[in-house]
Amino acid sequence: MGSVEKSFSKGEIIMKEGDVGKSFFKLLEGKAGVYADYAKKNPFRLGFLNAGEFFGEMAILEESPRSATIVAETSVTVVEIPENEMTKYFKENPDQIIELMKHLGNRIQTMAADYAESQVLLKQLKDSDETKKKSLFSKIKKHIDTYQVNKNKLNEPDGKALRAEFDKLKDDNTGDIKNYSRGTFIFKEGKIENCMYILHNGNVSLVSDYRTKEEAKIKDYEAVSFFGEMGIISEQPRAATAIVESGSATVETISPEDLQKLIKTCPDKIELILRHMSYRLRKLNIDFVNACKEITETYHGT
Repeated sequence: MGSVEKSFSKGEIIMKEGDVGKSFFKLLEGKAGVYADYAKKNPFRLGFLNAGEFFGEMAILEESPRSATIVAETSVTVVEIPENEMTKYFKENPDQIIELMKHLGNRIQTMAADYAESQVLLKQLKDSDETKKKSLFSKIKKHIDTYQVNKNKLNEPDGKALRAEFDKLKDDNTGDIKNYSRGTFIFKEGKIENCMYILHNGNVSLVSDYRTKEEAKIKDYEAVSFFGEMGIISEQPRAATAIVESGSATVETISPEDLQKLIKTCPDKIELILRHMSYRLRKLNIDFVNACKEITETYHGT
């Protein structure tokens, strides 16, 4: 069965939490709600979806159960793309690769902001006196609610499996592959670049405020890693500097045009890039929920 358009009336369930995902969707018209524990008396609404947004992709990219229930908030039209038709869909609609990456990127940015907020609030709770703690809890209800909803649902994603699959791919000669020596910049903080990178071998560090008093290492990458993907889906300046830490590193630069070529020459690489973004989103979700867990179990009611 190929991609098919479907219509739903207000209140109808489009996708159910816990089901095995065999397809993903794009919302063409209308508005949908994203819910956790929808079957219970007081379901928790996580957010909304509007026309143009994808949903359900994480279940097929990571072969995991649906993490939420999607309900039509108005009359809704969607296109449903079966798992085994994903490559065909993107070959016929190569511009949609970027759209799906933007969708995942927006969710990553939102979750990263929520996680950063939870870390600030957690520090405030650790440092505050009893009077201040009471006022802080009015600010973190959404964090507590998110933990209570998700505390038994998240499993740590397997990054090693992603790297093993990438090693099986043959060189498709699409991206620009270069060797960099130790201390070389891959990109610099503040610079706008419309591309992403794949680290084939070596080590690269992501550093904020490089060579200033506020310098801080954000992340270390080792082969095989995908990084800098936000540059390909937004026009925002780089938020950090990527610098080679090992004696040398082999890095592939991927442009939006390369992505559209890849769907024809090496669709498995496209799937791995999307799976990397899904992995990153789920890892952020896990870290965020763990912060909520600490807030809830350590400080709630004190």
